[in-house]
Amino acid sequence: MRMIRAPDFWWQPGTGGLLTPFSAIYGAVAGWRMQSQGWRAPLPVICLGNLTVGGAGKTPAALAVAQLLHAAHERPFFLSRGYGGSLRGPLRVNAALHHAADVGDEPLLLTKLAPTIVARDRPAGAKLAQFTGASVIVMDDGFQNPSLAKDLAIVLVDGRRGIGNGHVVPAGPLRAPLGVQLEQAHALVVVGPPDGAAAVVDRARRREIAIFHARLEPDRGVIAAIGQRKVLAFAGIGNPEKLFATLTEAGIAVAGRAAFPDHHLYTAAQAQDLVARAQAANLLLVTTEKDLARVSGNAQLADLVARSSALPVRLVIEEADQFRRMVLKAVKKA
Repeated sequence: MRMIRAPDFWWQPGTGGLLTPFSAIYGAVAGWRMQSQGWRAPLPVICLGNLTVGGAGKTPAALAVAQLLHAAHERPFFLSRGYGGSLRGPLRVNAALHHAADVGDEPLLLTKLAPTIVARDRPAGAKLAQFTGASVIVMDDGFQNPSLAKDLAIVLVDGRRGIGNGHVVPAGPLRAPLGVQLEQAHALVVVGPPDGAAAVVDRARRREIAIFHARLEPDRGVIAAIGQRKVLAFAGIGNPEKLFATLTEAGIAVAGRAAFPDHHLYTAAQAQDLVARAQAANLLLVTTEKDLARVSGNAQLADLVARSSALPVRLVIEEADQFRRMVLKAVKKA
């Protein structure tokens, strides 16, 4: 599946006007769909989602929630659509058997921490999770999908980019009208410097939605191992600039950059080009954990895999105690 890069104009104020009639139609359908009543599972369901197309830290947030639940002696199972994978499920991900082409890149990353179910049919996935021992489900996507009722819906927004021009796809990056999305949300997490997200924070506050602030913190061991070496950073995620900024802020010299569309499936030619660029300038290849999971298992990309290092990141929430209480309250209340 070939992904399309999000257009730059989405993130520029005052743009997208010519496409607003199409956005009105898309937004009306998406908004109506979101307000449908979903099936309620017999165990708690916590959902992490993005307000916009493009990455805001959803998967690190899902991992952070699962770690909180582990500490509280719960048995969290991740539930994912498996975007980019060919298998519809429901099935339990096995990293020894499945590749990104089968189940998507995110499930391969999630299954390192907790059992992960891939299912296009979310209720069927929830039933499989319950049958195989889950005490709580953590959804790493599916906020805009109404088929499964959520006991706690946490949405994330990039603090720098906010909601861009404020329009719904295709005129802008919003997945559905902002008001409808906030009606379904219980908490908002602003990731990174919040200046660009002031408008959405203000609307969330007026709706009395809990607001949290967070940052993505890179793995210190990997940063130390890179040391003074210059790197060629490449990423095919919702917002590749996040990787580049994280490396730069950690003091790493990013001498080369290569950005690809979200969930990008690398070709052999692209892999060879990245390796050649790195060798020519004596650069270390660095990418995200998702990207490394996506290129692994493909013999044509083996050289790129062997020469690349992944930079793990974790989501650190400033209001950690308040966030923990909210998550555990939702689990006990459900």
